[in-house]
Amino acid sequence: MDNATETIRRILQETGDTWAVVGLSTNRSRAAYGVAEVLQRFGKRVVPVHPKAEPVHGEQGYASLAEIPFPVDVVDVFVNSDLAGGVADEAVAVGAKAVWFQLGVVDEEAYERTRAAGLEMVMDRCPAIEIPRLG
Repeated sequence: MDNATETIRRILQETGDTWAVVGLSTNRSRAAYGVAEVLQRFGKRVVPVHPKAEPVHGEQGYASLAEIPFPVDVVDVFVNSDLAGGVADEAVAVGAKAVWFQLGVVDEEAYERTRAAGLEMVMDRCPAIEIPRLG
């Protein structure tokens, strides 16, 4: 697995600014809520993906990646590791450019499949921690 600083920099600075955040809901106590706020502060468009499909941070929510009617650059995954591989596969299917598994989300097989499909990927990292490190 390669969680290289260079891959993180490319995803955050070059891959595009539309981020689908899978697991983002209106629950302010969840990590996804705060991380999405940080992403917005750094100029990213955050698209909530959650079964409730509720609007969060001023953006329309969708029940699945497939329902988003516009291109998504990065899929940020806030679901349990046992569900994350399926989300990574959906990200490939909808044409995303990168997949980001949050802290604690690890699936080596999904990582290999996603990279084999040509997408950038990081695992077990948090963009809200990494963005400020880029300077």
